Amino acid sequence: MNVRRLALAVLTDVTDGGAYANLRLKQAQAGLPEADARFLAALVYGTLERLLYLDHVLAAYAPGRAKKAVRGILRLGACELLFLRTPPHAAVSEYVSLCRALGKGGAAGFVNAVLRRVDRERGTPPPLPAALDERLSIRYSHPLWLVRMWLGELGREEAERLLACPPLPQCVRAQYPETAEGLLASLPCPAERGRMDANCLRLARGLDVTASEAFAAGRMTVQGEGAMLACRALGDCRGLSVLDACAAPGGKSAYIASLAQNDVALTCFELHEHRVALLERTLERLHVAARIERRDAAVFDPAYADAFDAVLVDAPCSGLGLLAGKPDLRYRAAEDDVAPLAAVQAAILDACARYVRPGGVLVYATCTVSRRENGEQTAAFLARHADFAPDALPFAQGHALQLLPHVHGTEGFFMARMRRCT
Repeated sequence: MNVRRLALAVLTDVTDGGAYANLRLKQAQAGLPEADARFLAALVYGTLERLLYLDHVLAAYAPGRAKKAVRGILRLGACELLFLRTPPHAAVSEYVSLCRALGKGGAAGFVNAVLRRVDRERGTPPPLPAALDERLSIRYSHPLWLVRMWLGELGREEAERLLACPPLPQCVRAQYPETAEGLLASLPCPAERGRMDANCLRLARGLDVTASEAFAAGRMTVQGEGAMLACRALGDCRGLSVLDACAAPGGKSAYIASLAQNDVALTCFELHEHRVALLERTLERLHVAARIERRDAAVFDPAYADAFDAVLVDAPCSGLGLLAGKPDLRYRAAEDDVAPLAAVQAAILDACARYVRPGGVLVYATCTVSRRENGEQTAAFLARHADFAPDALPFAQGHALQLLPHVHGTEGFFMARMRRCT
């Protein structure tokens, strides 16, 4: 199939059908030559990363005229003209032809005129709004509520640097340290070591590493560097009893076992049946033994009272730390989600605190950049639980760390380490 037509199908499924871009793209890339697969990823991700800006440009040149069926063609075409290196005449011609191939020949002239104007006026684009929050929202294609939240929590300079952060490389992790060098040499694309974890390898986005022999054999898995550090926040777990309270899809459970050289009694809780199955498959592929239970981590079970030396709570969260690598999440996230998620996080922390034996460690982690879900959440927990105290992270000053993409080169990730008093 024509790559641009395939890109339109993927983009439409994501923006109008609620599909996840990474999963839908992986499906669409199956069987494509590598060059086509890369171009498809560039078109889809490039458009999603700039969606609000592209719509701003197109609204100036075609106000109210683009029907939904043609809107995706214009978005892709504008992205290719403004941000990719395709010769303008060729790009416009391809999208006009795509319009006709889809049975929308009546709109071909309109598409041709709009895209030619996009190209012609690329040096003098439509002005952005004067208001700072609206200007940043459109310029960096993030929802207005989120821009306002980050401006309030981080300040203008830090918020804009976060909004402007380019897409991060894809990260994979060697399951065991001795395999990292071999993986680095065997990957079919350029790769480099992670910035904060030696078992992390960073490589180009858009490649389906899950189709590799190393993935199937359990020598590596896909995992962000922030998630890896959350596992290291537990400290040395060799010979200990450890609970991963929100364990699916299993990458962190597997890394806990790896860091402990498989000398750990590992228990995994997961609420949803389909995610339990995913967790089981991950641990089986990575050759990790664990006790897996389908259980709501927010509901205390007296059978596990004081049962664990270390507990990891990687809580459900708004996922705002993943937006640089998963741009479609920008348009799913909603301001109203934060308060209910914070309530769930608090309930999970309260229940799991009772599983930590005296002297043991509780690590709370999220993949978000949200004061309410992170710093305020752990401060409130410590205020409720006088038997817990902040405990220094093994790799950083203080008991808590907020990773930021533009500062640390990782996904946005928060972790806090607390110890139960004896």
